[in-house]
Amino acid sequence: MSFKTLLIDPSLCTGCRTCEMACSLYHEGACSPQLSRTRVIKFEAQGKNFPTACSHCSKPQCLTACDQGAISVQRSTGAVVVDEARCTGCRSCLTACPQSMISFHPQRKVALKCDLCGGDPQCARFCPTGAIAYAPVDQFVMARRRELASRSLREGISSTESQKSVQAV
Repeated sequence: MSFKTLLIDPSLCTGCRTCEMACSLYHEGACSPQLSRTRVIKFEAQGKNFPTACSHCSKPQCLTACDQGAISVQRSTGAVVVDEARCTGCRSCLTACPQSMISFHPQRKVALKCDLCGGDPQCARFCPTGAIAYAPVDQFVMARRRELASRSLREGISSTESQKSVQAV
């Protein structure tokens, strides 16, 4: 089965945090960045914003770290999800996640992470700029390849131009 994943393009993010509000409203019934499963990291001095969300790893370290069996992979979406009824709040998954995408619910005292909203991620659905999209994994891979190729092309052009200007001197 081919799964979809969240495609994140920080260059399109305006820092509006609509993704955080949509997520927390969907899951918690309240608009609260603290209760959102997706987060926007803001670098205000540089004017940069970075939306972040769980990558739903194919070999999730959070799942392996959970001794309670509270983390599993949802067959229908491929999402790595937390069963709050089984979670003891030990936070082993928080420390195991290599991307630090798991947080802790301040009221329920359980792990808090993206579950792809059951296959209709609200962050992507309501992102007004398209900085977060929900697309097939192969589209994600192709987007990354294009990004790397574009970067290489830009760097190649600027190094060629630099060489020409050095030779002209």
